[in-house]
Parts: sequence; structure tokens; C-alpha cells
Amino acid sequence: MLIFAHRGASGIEPENTLSAINAALKAEVDGIEIDIHEVDEKLFVIHDRWLHRTTSGEGQIYHYNYQHIRSLDAGNGETVPTLDEVLNLINGRCTINIELKGIRNIELLFNDIDTAINHTDLHADQILISSFNHHLLNEIYQYRPELAIGALTACYPLDYARFAQQVNAYSVHLHVDFISRDFVKDAHQRGLQVYVYTVDELEDIETMKALGVDGIFSNFPTKAKSHLAHLSINSNY
Repeated sequence: MLIFAHRGASGIEPENTLSAINAALKAEVDGIEIDIHEVDEKLFVIHDRWLHRTTSGEGQIYHYNYQHIRSLDAGNGETVPTLDEVLNLINGRCTINIELKGIRNIELLFNDIDTAINHTDLHADQILISSFNHHLLNEIYQYRPELAIGALTACYPLDYARFAQQVNAYSVHLHVDFISRDFVKDAHQRGLQVYVYTVDELEDIETMKALGVDGIFSNFPTKAKSHLAHLSINSNY
């Protein structure tokens, strides 16, 4: 079972910052998940469209320009990083899951990805692009079918993982509250990987492993890795 650092190692460092990315890399995670919004023709790594929860700013991110966003404190004196900065820092050391939050021009995404592939050790097969916006995922597949797609949901669909198969996804990303053995079985029968968010409690980690999910997103990846290693020794899981 793969361990993805959710917004970096966000349980110990400010989420979606370079320090959170560094902490996740030190933990030698399988993957790092980040979120992006488009502002001023630049892709910023930040989860919310409202600034007040994770930065010193106020209001919606779209009301400001690049210089203002870069002037904000994203926690512990960190700036809000850009996608290209994060890709350069990771440098192909693990999978990068880019969740699309607010993005209008997908060419900006493709440009950052292509630049990183050409100038760092990042490989195309280390990139996973996810979103709740399945129309956007379908558009990305039409233009760049070589990029893996992760279809997100926060519900328990009647037809299980069919929605992810419809957009030619590589993986389906499901909220921990809605996972089940039937869903995992259906997704696997459709050739999909099953990744579950956000899994921090040890009992939930045990449950995910028992259900046969392929990966989890955790705010505390070091703790998750340690507990998973313990479970691997214990034949009861």
C-alpha cells in the first residue's frame, strides 16, 4: 500500500509549502499530493481559494496578482510556492499528485510539467493529475493521454467506480468515510487503482490495508509508513 504525503507532510509543517514537501521527501514517501490554483497565468500550490486559512492574506485568491500572493506568509515565514518550484524540489524522487482546484488554462499545467521533465529527473510516469472536475480530467486526457489521471469523489456512487473508468482514469480517489470492500472490488475489476484520503488514524490505516486499497493520503506520512511496516510483519493484516 502506497503512502502519499497529503499536501506534503502537512501534519508537521505548513501545508503545501516547500518545508512540507521537504519533510515528505525526507520521509521517503511513495508520493506527494499538492493542490493548485491559477493566478496571473501562474500556478500556485495552495488548497483553498480563500486565503485566510493557510496564509496571512484575506479574500479570494483570484482577486490578487502574482506579487501579492508571493508576499503572503503561508506559515512559519514560508511563501506560497509555485508548481514549478515544487516540481524542481521533488526532482523525480517520488510520484507527484497534482490536484487541480482552480485552473482555467491547462496549457500552463502542461508547460510546467514539460519543463520539469526536460530539466529535472522527473519522468512522465511519476505524474498523477487528479480533480473533482471530471470534465477537466476528460479534457486533459484528450490532449495528453500519457499523463495518469485520478478521478476524485467525496461520495459513494451507485455504480461504484464507473465514473472514473468513463474518464479513462488510472486511479480513483475516494474519501475514507465512503470506502468499502465492494467499491475496491469494483474498481480493481475495472483496472483502477484505489487511493483513499485522508487517512491519519492507525485503525483506519489497518482497515485500508485489510480492504486491499492501493494507497492512502496521510498528513503524517512518517507515522503512516511506520505503522504500515508494523502491519506487514503482523500476518493478521
